[in-house]
Amino acid sequence: MKLITTPNLDDHDGFYTELLSAHRGLSEAESHALNAQLILILANHIGDREVLSEALELANPRRKL
Repeated sequence: MKLITTPNLDDHDGFYTELLSAHRGLSEAESHALNAQLILILANHIGDREVLSEALELANPRRKL
């Protein structure tokens, strides 16, 4: 596994606050669009399909625990 699953983000609370702020005032459709765009931007930055596949599997609420 190449995906980092331990805390690895400086100021995670600050980022979460910024993320919530970015959604403030958006419609549900605009909020979904923001999330999709952010995911694609970050996926492009990561650039490693194996890591991205691991992340998709980990994030899937239907995955087997």
